[in-house]
Formats: sequence, C-alpha cells, structure tokens
Amino acid sequence: MLINLLMQGEVMTEAAAAAMANGYGQLGASLSIGLAILGAGLGLGRIGGQVAEGIARQPEAAGDIRGAGLLIAVLLEGATIIALVFALLFKLI
Repeated sequence: MLINLLMQGEVMTEAAAAAMANGYGQLGASLSIGLAILGAGLGLGRIGGQVAEGIARQPEAAGDIRGAGLLIAVLLEGATIIALVFALLFKLI
C-alpha cells in the first residue's frame, strides 16, 4: 500500500484516502491480534513448563506451585483478551 501511495503522482480523492486508511487500520489490527496471540501462547507455554519443572523438583509443594502458576496464567489470559478487544475496537474505528 505504501508503494502505491508513493508511486501515485496525482492527488487522491477522499474516497480513495478513506479506503486506504481502512486498509491500514485492518493491517494494524491483524498485526496486533497476531502478536497478542503469539505472546500469550509463548507465555502460557513457559508458565506450564516452569510449573511442571517446579513440581518435579519439589513434589511436596505441588499445590502451592500449581496455584501460583494458575493465577499467573489467568492474569495472562485476561491481558490477552483485553488486547484482542482493543485491537478489534481499533479495527472498527
């Protein structure tokens, strides 16, 4: 899209500018949704791995470790859902 804008010598109409802005909004929303999901997936995988490793090292503290891991995972999912909602809202604006 940027190359088309730079190569265009004539002045754009308002409809063309609005269509291009809508395209950029959709591109930004899709990138932010993808990054939010990617970050959540990496974070949850790391949390799960570290919880399993902690339980393997100290089986007697399995309940505490599992509870702390679950709390962190829930907070991470909440932040991910908020990021997705904001991305979808910005897509509509």
